[in-house]
Amino acid sequence: MSVLHIGKADFDEKVLKSEKPVLVDFYATWCGPCKMIAPILEEIAEEHPEYVIAKVNVDEEPELGREFKITSIPALFVIRDGEVTDKVVGYRNKEALLELLEG
Repeated sequence: MSVLHIGKADFDEKVLKSEKPVLVDFYATWCGPCKMIAPILEEIAEEHPEYVIAKVNVDEEPELGREFKITSIPALFVIRDGEVTDKVVGYRNKEALLELLEG
């Protein structure tokens, strides 16, 4: 599975109603740490079909950014059964992201 690029229109369906845990990366194209974490998210998406990896561009989706109170990026949220169960801000390596998902 590949990383999903999500917007307000499909956020509820793809993230909140997902049967799998979802890692949502709130990012921007100009953000250095966001660029560093992107290939790691791609790897996790390919290697771990039990998770959904989604990205939300905060410049294109300011409403979602406000809803999740994003003040720094990358902001990574784990959502299970429609609820935020964990969140971190800033770059994390692959092992740390997998630990976050495993809860």
